[in-house]
Parts: sequence; structure tokens; C-alpha cells
Amino acid sequence: MNPTTAIIGAGISGLTTGKMLTDYGVPYTCFESSDRIGGNWAFGNPNGHSSAYRSLHIDTSKERLSFRDFPMPDSYPDFPHHTQIKDYLESYAEAFDLKPRIEFENGVARATRLESGGWEILDQAGDTRRFDHLVVANGHHWDPRFPDFPGEFTGVAIHSHHYIDPRTPVDFFGKRILVVGLGNSAADIAVELSSKSLQTKVTLSTRSGAWIVPKYVYGKPADTMYRTTPYLPLAWQRKIMQKAQFMNGSNGALYGLPEPNHKFFEAHPTQSVELPLRLGSGDVTPKPNITRLGGETVHFDDGTSDDFDVIVWATGYNITFPFFEPDFLSAPDNHFPLFKRMYKPGIDDLTFIGFAQSTPTLFPFVESQARLAAAHLVGAYALPPIADMERVIKEDEAKYVGHVLKTPRHTQQVDYFIYEHDIRAREIPAGRQRAVARAAGR
Repeated sequence: MNPTTAIIGAGISGLTTGKMLTDYGVPYTCFESSDRIGGNWAFGNPNGHSSAYRSLHIDTSKERLSFRDFPMPDSYPDFPHHTQIKDYLESYAEAFDLKPRIEFENGVARATRLESGGWEILDQAGDTRRFDHLVVANGHHWDPRFPDFPGEFTGVAIHSHHYIDPRTPVDFFGKRILVVGLGNSAADIAVELSSKSLQTKVTLSTRSGAWIVPKYVYGKPADTMYRTTPYLPLAWQRKIMQKAQFMNGSNGALYGLPEPNHKFFEAHPTQSVELPLRLGSGDVTPKPNITRLGGETVHFDDGTSDDFDVIVWATGYNITFPFFEPDFLSAPDNHFPLFKRMYKPGIDDLTFIGFAQSTPTLFPFVESQARLAAAHLVGAYALPPIADMERVIKEDEAKYVGHVLKTPRHTQQVDYFIYEHDIRAREIPAGRQRAVARAAGR
């Protein structure tokens, strides 16, 4: 009999896992604290887990982002709006009849691993239930991370997680605004708030600079022209891409931002068509890192200072598991080593899905993880011995993040194409052989 399974979260990762477990005949219950599916893509999600702002379009093209077994509609534009992504996920859930297995407005309050194996789940309704296996798919873009600068800011400060539009949750009209960070959200928000129609003054502060890549190259979505291969050293492929960046004009220093303190691919690039134009037009003022805060005055590393009404901290997220006891599992500074970004050695009845920053796409990455997870649950895949898992974790971390900036934002980087090939062509077949050998008692 297949193990009973609990899934935490009905966002992208929970839905994809549920679909795959259905395909494999694994009984499961999905616990969702919200009244809807979609997680981060459910704009205005009442559980507070959505980071979507009103104007948000995806940064990954529909061709790259689509599930492999459920393509996005041909009618969608290259870079759909968040409402279209939500509709797509609704269609996915309907096509595979996923909602009957989801308990809405009933998240997991506490998950406790039993000494004899399996899990005791205390749900938000107050009921205690037992499952053989637990899948954690609660996402990692919902718990805002704030920087710690000396001093105090006495104006209004919000995290980009809570930004909705130029009127919500703050009326930004006519304000002096500082956006801190240079990821995709920071770029989008700085562009939106620097519109002359809002009569604002927008400054953008960044600690490390960035490579700002275009969304289109030669009239095609840029990510469709990017693909790594497992048959050449990744270091060689990175060097080729680094040398090509001068053609894209992607060095943020060309537009007044600090010179990147890293090479291309040594940090997550920022995708923005409009930010270079706003910087070049003087609508956004570039500044280096903050030195200290002093009332409404912010001092910068270049010795300058300015006064602001509002700060928007676009400074990333913490990886958090509020349903676990901290001494059981946590991710200090977002460092959370897992075998194939899925398994903690020694805890075979626990699977993590979606805990990675996959370049250039997330949905198919989660599909590849869910496929391995389902094979594991039905006994068609067996995990390696603990010592082998720990060795592979170190090897994979060296492969995927050994070259990147040592910051909390970059602890979860993976290259989708290399990862997917590894799971499909190597790890699942190897795990199948281990499963057969163990069943035969060898």
C-alpha cells in the first residue's frame, strides 16, 4: 500500500506534487491556509503569502515557465500578467481534479515527526492527524527579510512584499522614495513609482550592483535563447555568457549604478527593460549602499545623503518553517542543504519541494522534483545511504553555488537544465536500481 501523505501548501509546488502523486496513485491531503490555490501568484492572498503587486508580469517567458505536460495557452503573451498565471493554475487544478484533495483555510499549525516514523499533524482546525510521509511545499517568498543598518528611519518603511500599487499600502504620490535592493521586484517598483505622473522623486540604492538583462534579444524572449548543457563544463559556459554581456549592455554601471562586485552568473541577474531607461532619463537616481539612517535622512557609502518620506525594502526573504520546532529543522541565513534540494539525510519520510532559485524557470523544475518524490513514495526510487547523500550535497553545492556571492539570496541557486537532466537521466535511474537491489535483499 502506498504511504498516506500530507502536503503543506497549494501553491505551485503543492499543486504540482499533488498532480504527480495522483498520477502514481498515492493518497494525500493538501493543507492550505488560504481560501484559494496559487500561493505567491494569488494576488491579495488572504494568508499574506503573495508577493504579487498589481502591475506584476512574469520575468520568465511563457515558453520556459509552462509545465511540460500542460502548456500555457497560445493566446497568452510572451510575459503574462499575474492574473493570467493564476488563471493558468486554476486550469491546471481543474484539468487534473486537484481541488478535492485540498483542505482550504486549514493549514498546518505543527508537524511533529514520530519516533516510530511518520508524522503527527496538528491542523489549524485543531485536529490531530497522522500521515506516513510529509511534503513541505510552503514556499520561500513570503517571510520578508529586512537589513540591519545603523540608526533609525523615522519616515514610512515597507517591505516590497507588501507593495501593491502607487496608492497601496502607502499613497506614494509626491513622495521622496528610496527603493533598497536591485532584484526584479526592486527594479519593477522603482520603475513604476518613478513615473512623472506621480510627481515623485525616486532613488535606488544597491549594495552589490547588478547585471540588468533584457527580456528580448533579436525580437525573441531572451530566456528562450539560453540553455546550458550537461556535456560541457559549466564554468566554460558561464565564461561564454559573461563575454557576451557587452552586447546586451547589461552592466548596471553603464547607467550610473555601482559597478557589480561579481561577474555575470555569480549572482542572480535582474531582468528589466525599463530600468536602464529610467536611470538614463534621470527619473531614478542611483546610489550605492546605505551607511546609516538618521531620522528622515539616509547616508550613503559615497558620502552623500538625502531626505526621504518612504523606504521600500526590496531585500529578499527568509526560508521559514513555522510548523517545525526550531531545533528540528531551520535555515539560518537561508542555508538549507538538501540532497537534490529535496531530502534531509536521515529523514526519508520528509520531502521538500520548490526550495530553490532555479534559473531560468521554476514550474518545470518543480515538475522534475515532484516526479522523483512520487517515484520514491511508491517504492520505485530509493535514496542513497546517508554518507553518499552528504557527499552529493557538497558536490552539488560546489556545482551550483560555489561560484556565486555568499549571501542569503544565493544559497538556493540551481541551473534548471543541468538539474533536470541530472534528475531524469541519472538520479531516478540510479534510485530505481537501488530500489530493486534492496527489494532483492542485496
